[in-house]
Amino acid sequence: MTQAERPSEAPLNVALIGVGMVAKTHLRAVRDLAPLVRLHGVLATTPERAQAFADTAAREEGVGDVVAYADLEALIADEALDFVIVLTPPNARQGIVEALCAARLPILMEKPVERDLARARALVETCERAGNRLGIVFQHRFRSVSEQLATLLQDGALGEVGLVEVSVPWWREQAYYDEPGRGTFARDGGGVLISQAIHSLDLMLSLVGDVSRVQAMAVRTRFHDMEAEDFVSAGLTLSSGAVGSLQASTAQYPGGAEFIIVHGNKCVARLGAGQLALDWRDGRQEIVGEAGSTGGGADPMAFTHAWHQSVIEDFALSLQQGRAPRVTGREALRVHRLIDALIASSGAGRAIDLDLDLPSSD
Repeated sequence: MTQAERPSEAPLNVALIGVGMVAKTHLRAVRDLAPLVRLHGVLATTPERAQAFADTAAREEGVGDVVAYADLEALIADEALDFVIVLTPPNARQGIVEALCAARLPILMEKPVERDLARARALVETCERAGNRLGIVFQHRFRSVSEQLATLLQDGALGEVGLVEVSVPWWREQAYYDEPGRGTFARDGGGVLISQAIHSLDLMLSLVGDVSRVQAMAVRTRFHDMEAEDFVSAGLTLSSGAVGSLQASTAQYPGGAEFIIVHGNKCVARLGAGQLALDWRDGRQEIVGEAGSTGGGADPMAFTHAWHQSVIEDFALSLQQGRAPRVTGREALRVHRLIDALIASSGAGRAIDLDLDLPSSD
């Protein structure tokens, strides 16, 4: 059904593709977006898994019946659908995206776009050639304190930025990496960078601009049996001339909230999960919001669904209003470029200059 055919008061019907750890977060986010959006269907690796999730969803107050699709062809044939949310591991996406583009079904996709920049760019360009809308779930941008800091930076309130610090001091039990494929390059595209730190890195780029040079160490600690890295430390040079540091890990028991600190010559801003602390150089101090959990400890799902709700709301409104979502597939390539450079720098044992040419679609 096209937007022109849909009654203005009718909800937008969405289907989830994938029923992994984050699926229940999306379920609750969609539930709380009524009457704008309604969970209409779900597709999983097997019809049985899809039915089990649909039954679980139906028990949520206000959700109602949910279709459990037998396969991707059945989902695509459902003319009641308005868009889909793709939650599969990154290595399973290209074929799904090609089929959704052929059916002209708009796509909202969990991070990362794909396992590396080249594959992510290929997926984004698949959507662009088809003229099919693609949005990426980077919910950290949608926190109210993140938006407030973005406004302060845009207004120049912090003054000239000279230093940026990013820290992701998380913990994951070995059981987390015992799931087949998790923490591997073949399925996930890597470890802590692409699966956990990607959110903070994307937020950093949105706040202070691109990184032009990195020198990194990305390693696996003795605390985990896994293929990819669980600890990264790096020095950053920003395109603006500011410098920065990154430390990201899933080996820091018991785990804590990530933070970004932006040092300006008028003010230093510390951005946490739900709190923004401002230390003005004239002696004033301000604290906005309250500290919250982001899944940095042993429970990776210990965070609110409100931020995902804001992402889905923005995407749904972008369909109704005929505009791009706040985080497009092309925009998400910036963080993939940075992650690729960090891994390359570690492998080469030297600083790497980033190719900042990510041409826009025609």
